[in-house]
Amino acid sequence: MFALVESIQQGYLKENKVTAPIITAVVAATIIILQRLLMFTVGIHRARASIGVGFGDDQNLERKIRRHGNLAENAALFIATLALAEMLGTPQQIVMAFGAVFVGARIFHALGMGSLSGSHLADGGAIFRTMRALGAFGTMLSGVALGAYLIYFLAGTMAS
Repeated sequence: MFALVESIQQGYLKENKVTAPIITAVVAATIIILQRLLMFTVGIHRARASIGVGFGDDQNLERKIRRHGNLAENAALFIATLALAEMLGTPQQIVMAFGAVFVGARIFHALGMGSLSGSHLADGGAIFRTMRALGAFGTMLSGVALGAYLIYFLAGTMAS
C-alpha cells in the first residue's frame, strides 16, 4: 500500500496539477440540503409525538429516522471518494455521472422510504418499495463503481 502511495506521489502528482473538486461541491451541496430536509421531518415528528430519544413504538418515526440515517451513513464516504477522484484528474463527465447517479439514487431512496409500504413492507404502495429498491441499488452501484474506477485510475498512474 505504501509503495502505491509513493509511486503515485513521485509520478502523477508531480506531473499534474490537483484541482478543486467543483463538481463534488455541487453534489455535496445537493446532498446536504436533502439531509437537512430529512432531519427536519424527524424533528417535527418528534415534537408532535413528544418523543425525545428513540422512536417508541412509532413506526412512522422509525421510518423517518432510518431515512435520514441511511443517507448520513452513505453520503460522507461517497462524497469524499468522489472529491478524491475529481482532484486526481478523473474526467468531468465521469465525475458528473457518478455524482448524478448517487444523488438520483438518494432521492429515490428517500421517496421510497416516504411511506410504511416502502420502509416496513406494509400493504399497498408497490411504487414505494420499487423506489426504495432502486435507490438502494443505485447507491450501492455508484459507490462500488466509483471505488473500482478510482483503483483502476490509480493503477494506470503507476504504469506510466
